[in-house]
Amino acid sequence: MVSNIKQLLVQAKAAYYAADWSSLIQYLQQLILGADSEHPEIVKNREYLLKLTLSMLEMGDFQQRWEITKVLTHLGNIAIPPLIKILEDEDAEDELRWYAARTLGELQHPEAIASIVELLKTDEDEELKAIAATVLGQMGTVAIAALCELLLDEDTRLLAVRSLFCIRQPETITPLLSVVQDPQPAIRAAAIEALSSFHDQRVPPVLLNALDDVAATVRRAAVLGLGFRPDLHQALDLVTRLQPKLYDFNLEVCYAAAVSLSRMGCDDAAKYLFDLLISPYTPIMLQLETIRALSWVGTPSSLKHLQTAFNQITSETLWQEIVIVLGRVQKPQLTIPAAEILLQILRSQHPATEIASIKSAIALSLGQLGKIQAIEPLISLLADSNASVRLHAIAALKNLDGSAVHQQLQQLANNTALTPDLQQGIAIALTEW
Repeated sequence: MVSNIKQLLVQAKAAYYAADWSSLIQYLQQLILGADSEHPEIVKNREYLLKLTLSMLEMGDFQQRWEITKVLTHLGNIAIPPLIKILEDEDAEDELRWYAARTLGELQHPEAIASIVELLKTDEDEELKAIAATVLGQMGTVAIAALCELLLDEDTRLLAVRSLFCIRQPETITPLLSVVQDPQPAIRAAAIEALSSFHDQRVPPVLLNALDDVAATVRRAAVLGLGFRPDLHQALDLVTRLQPKLYDFNLEVCYAAAVSLSRMGCDDAAKYLFDLLISPYTPIMLQLETIRALSWVGTPSSLKHLQTAFNQITSETLWQEIVIVLGRVQKPQLTIPAAEILLQILRSQHPATEIASIKSAIALSLGQLGKIQAIEPLISLLADSNASVRLHAIAALKNLDGSAVHQQLQQLANNTALTPDLQQGIAIALTEW
């Protein structure tokens, strides 16, 4: 065994002098990551192996560096001083410093944490500082004390909040609560977003208070955070509290309010969304988001609101979106009502039924819902003058009971009482089948 290890050491040294980095990685992995990594011969040469590994880190390409960091991590604490030196070298390559920070983070040693914290305090490179903050966050609870120190400095506070967000442990709640009233909106928003991850009784009052923050980014974070607490919607009257945000001055807040109200899953939320949808003052992009939100509410009344809205609005874009979301309904108890709404649209004299793109969308949605009562209406679409409508109808029919549909089409193919257009459409469908 000793001779094998000595041979690997010689081969690693030869690969280093030949600049054969791929082979060097393999030898280092065998020596340091292998089952014999604690063999006395390897332990004796660990400093030399560290030197070879660091040279690989400095001269390798991106993939080679990625591989060699695993070796550095296994070398343990002896790798910390040289990695700190790389991290502190402002003239070093950015990618190299990034790998040094990443490896130090994996070592999770107090000395490594201190070096990353110092970089956050003093370095001018914003991108590297962001990476370092992420690394601290990935260290977990061992880095919380260092991050709390960074919260005290307004220059590093935002990065510290973002790092605490990455940790996602209850121990971060108290330090995050300490900055929810910070003068900087970005810090308040980041803290609110991070706190929204926790089902802790201290958090909802903070989110409710932030609904009226002067900064739109903070209001949006609070709205989205409350959207993750449908369990509290009755206790905190969340539907009533969120409804005004549908009409916020900032559209991003309005979008967030529509999504959060949809998560409440109740009829009151659906009614508020419907009122917003049919208002003549609602921008079309917000109307589209509201249509999606109504479908996410997932109640019979929310589908009824979509049907009513379809009959009241005049926008082809909105008609199409309603048809699309009806086809995406997934709750078993709602798929039949959704299909029935689509079929009623087809049977009606609604202006939308004259538009080829909407008829195609109806066919597609009926196919997605997979209800057998859609067979005859879809077969009728085979007589449409528009080729796209016919092709969508064929695709939808294939999604239903394939063998039954095919048999019905074959029977109809011999029916001379059908119109020529329908006969032709059925013939094309059978060919496509």
